[in-house]
Amino acid sequence: MDKKIRYLGLDYGAKTVGVAVSDPLLMGATPVEIIRRDRESKLRKTFVRIEELIAEYDVDEIVLGLPLNMDGSEGERAIKTKEFGAALSKRCGLKVHYFDERLSSIEAHELLEEHGIKSIDHDEFIDKMAAMVILQGFLDSVNES
Repeated sequence: MDKKIRYLGLDYGAKTVGVAVSDPLLMGATPVEIIRRDRESKLRKTFVRIEELIAEYDVDEIVLGLPLNMDGSEGERAIKTKEFGAALSKRCGLKVHYFDERLSSIEAHELLEEHGIKSIDHDEFIDKMAAMVILQGFLDSVNES
């Protein structure tokens, strides 16, 4: 039996990285945590934590949300995300897939509201929920093909 690939989903932001992981059957994504840092340029501890999560969840590949503009073009945020993805891939040796994350934060907010989490608590959950939405979208696209 072929081993299924396990994915780590990431929502990369200026001061946080939301993290989600795929289930072994590649049917669903589960939010894991939010990695926080003081400044956008301070990535060493972020990389270390991601490497720990890769080992903990036996991850094979990474899905990184790509924040495209609404017209599909790449802006400054997308460029920074690709730089982060390239550095992460080089550091951990895993393939990084980029997945269009437009509207993922809106969908994450809607999911939180559906589950009764008040807007004042959203900041505590939104980044890892956005990572889950990104990873779930990627899994759905893989499962459809």
